Amino acid sequence: MSKINKSILKEIATSENISLSIISKEIDTGTIVIPLNKKRPKKIKPIAIGKGLSTKVNCNIGTSPDRADIILELEKLKVAVEAGTDTIMDLSTGGDISEIRKEILRVSPVPIGTVPIYEISRFAKMKNKSFVELKPKDYLNAVQKHLEDGVDFITVHCGINKRNMQSVKNTKRLTGVVSRGGSMTIEWMRYNNKENPLYEYYDELLAMAKDHNATLSLGDGLRPGSLYDASDEPQILELLVIGELVTRARDAGVQVIVEGPGHIPLNQIEANVRLQKTICHEAPFYVLGPLVTDIGCGYDHITSAIGGALASYYGTDFLCYVTPSEHLGLPTVEDVRQGVIASRIAAHAGDIACGKKGARAWDDKISSARAKLDWEGMIALAIDPQRARKIYQSSPLKTAGTCTMCGEFCALKKSKEWLHGKK
Repeated sequence: MSKINKSILKEIATSENISLSIISKEIDTGTIVIPLNKKRPKKIKPIAIGKGLSTKVNCNIGTSPDRADIILELEKLKVAVEAGTDTIMDLSTGGDISEIRKEILRVSPVPIGTVPIYEISRFAKMKNKSFVELKPKDYLNAVQKHLEDGVDFITVHCGINKRNMQSVKNTKRLTGVVSRGGSMTIEWMRYNNKENPLYEYYDELLAMAKDHNATLSLGDGLRPGSLYDASDEPQILELLVIGELVTRARDAGVQVIVEGPGHIPLNQIEANVRLQKTICHEAPFYVLGPLVTDIGCGYDHITSAIGGALASYYGTDFLCYVTPSEHLGLPTVEDVRQGVIASRIAAHAGDIACGKKGARAWDDKISSARAKLDWEGMIALAIDPQRARKIYQSSPLKTAGTCTMCGEFCALKKSKEWLHGKK
């Protein structure tokens, strides 16, 4: 399906501990994708997302109308990459969105995703119009512009149509539509009394994606924004439409992933993952969190990681991080770092539970260092060595070879002496 250089496939197969033949087969069937635009302006580390592979993590950065500082966003990108994110999404909605995107593409060593609909408001302002006055061709032009710039994957809210839009109103959701792209799409449809242009002109969208070898991320514009709305009719109706769009994308030779919720209680995660995998023919699944409670304001990187670990275990392929600032404001650089680390822990925990090849080797190595009281070795193997070292060195040691948690009563020190015959 995807035109990927064989050397890249070999590199991915090696890093994933999987055979080249399996990678090639799953790419052909669409259950694995490699987001890599052929017009990418910078050589990047390729990644694969999908069936049987390690769970990947995405980090969102980007400006807002209230704060548009490209230097700040580039610092977030740098910190996210250092923290181990697999991809970056530029969700900028403020400032010179086009130039911000180009600069991020220029410096990022990992695949970049965007949401083209965010830029149409800027197009409209240049024409002294509201975005609802734009024509379908303006939507398609926005997509074309992002792909021409070299974006590797784009979120497109194609799954919203007149039927499932009406379902939101009939269902009487508690939190309505929380997706920015979804709400913008509905606003345009209501104003113009027409079908979603990205749904109506989906074939044109596919042609553009194929021409650039880019990946479509089918956005869940009707995802639930609260536990109350989880797994409701609008969400499922949109998923059914997305399932049809997955088939059409594959028939057109286009790589596609499917985005998912959102806010889901723990006991509904398995059903949501299995439903998506069935309806969308095992397309790679990309979820926001999911957040398993609505009360975590300020700590939503934790509520997200709890859901992400379980989602990964049940077969989700790609986790979109959530930061402590979720629902509250634009994330800081430190928020970004914490969000990436939390999602990476969740992804790794899911991979271990699934028994993915090589996943637990990292844990066994750090446990071996811990058993030997090899503090330097343990810190070096930690998912966040910088923070681990800071905590270890935060207070002076009184008992040699231990940390300040147990001191002279260190169980590991005593068992080491006992097991090796030392007093």
